[in-house]
Amino acid sequence: MGMATKYISRVADENGHIHWSDEENSVWQELITRQLKCVEDKACDEYKFGSKLLNLPHDRIPQLAEVSKVLKETTGWQCEPVPALIGFGAFFKLLSEKKFPVATFIRSREEFDYLQEPDIFHEIFGHCPLLTNKSFADYTEAYGKMGLNATKEQRVFLARLYWFTVEFGLLDTPDGFKVYGGGILSSPSETIHATESDIVEREKLNILDVLRTPYRIDVMQPIYYMLNKVSDLDDLRKYEVSDIMALVEQAKALGLHPAKFPAKEINNVS
Repeated sequence: MGMATKYISRVADENGHIHWSDEENSVWQELITRQLKCVEDKACDEYKFGSKLLNLPHDRIPQLAEVSKVLKETTGWQCEPVPALIGFGAFFKLLSEKKFPVATFIRSREEFDYLQEPDIFHEIFGHCPLLTNKSFADYTEAYGKMGLNATKEQRVFLARLYWFTVEFGLLDTPDGFKVYGGGILSSPSETIHATESDIVEREKLNILDVLRTPYRIDVMQPIYYMLNKVSDLDDLRKYEVSDIMALVEQAKALGLHPAKFPAKEINNVS
């Protein structure tokens, strides 16, 4: 959404099957093996339960139909193959229809540890286990409906709500900090940073504060907003769209909170 990418999504054949190369399957195998160990004691219980339901293969990239079958049986969702980057309009529409957009490419080894655009590993491993959870799935659908008729400016504010919940959401549990955000769950360094770092801020989620909090996609997050449990997303989902938009307008009027990260350097090439 709004940035260039070097990746090209693979197109499925007439049977909906994507033919991945041995190298691409090898990258998946190494990614999932590493990250399963990392999130073992840091992922929330709802994620672990969903992960068992999906039973993702370790030796190859899963076919979207395999994942969709489980999602449809549990919450009525399905995976939708998309290009590497899609616009806000298409993104909100898909979510509102219970279709989770999955870019059908996998990162190169040069970007094994980090890439800005979401690949199939991020989407399937990071997000799909929680789409088997009714509270998370219903919230994601409601979020899609929030943005359907929003203006371009309103969607920028709504993006922060998605960022600090679906992507970088954290739980404050009796057993310590647990992760439900896919942007954390698919990154080993972010997983450790979010749950163990003493220098990050962890705040109780307040919608107005979230809407006013700027973020950068290319740095370790300096602040996380926490719920007590995934089912707390039900409380957010129950807001009427008009109520959320009223909070967006309030956030616009109040202005953004000061950024907690350095300004991004821009290299001017003459």
